[in-house]
Amino acid sequence: MDIILASTSPYRRALLQRLQLPFSCVAPPVAEARVPGEAPAAMAGRLALAKAESVARLHPEALVIGSDQVAALGDRVLGKPGGHEAARAQLQACSGRELQFHTGVALACAAQNLWQFHVEPFRVFFRSLDSAGIDAYLRREQPYDCAGSFKWEGLGIALFTRLQGDDPTSLEGLPLVSLVRLLEAAGVDVLAA
Repeated sequence: MDIILASTSPYRRALLQRLQLPFSCVAPPVAEARVPGEAPAAMAGRLALAKAESVARLHPEALVIGSDQVAALGDRVLGKPGGHEAARAQLQACSGRELQFHTGVALACAAQNLWQFHVEPFRVFFRSLDSAGIDAYLRREQPYDCAGSFKWEGLGIALFTRLQGDDPTSLEGLPLVSLVRLLEAAGVDVLAA
């Protein structure tokens, strides 16, 4: 059975490659907008499933993986900053605080009427950061395409006092521990592939 990643994210593609399964990538035609009053975890789950469903309808025989990540500072959702000033503002707001990540992963197959998803929580606790440290970090790593304005798998690890969660790959955008469980429930044994 073909496996499709409903994403064009290079981070998600690199994560899925760790499972050593053959797959292709298809961009999902889904707008990533928050519904008014929607909780961050609900948003991550809804968007992950919407991405998987939209591609599964176009490729009904394939197993389609969708994922979405929402970073929340309290009730405020932090998107991808896109540039230095927005990233600086995000990191200043996170300084000395806890940032919660909700990473949704979904598996869909239209031919099998399969529509599953899971939302994996993960928390990062920021050190107190000063403006000079924030600017130095941003100049070196330029995480402008990352929610929360950091790459924990790189120099961003120096921004934290601790991390808390069951699946660190969820911080990168695709919770592999949960995905393996979803794939096994759908009949794909990752270790036997």
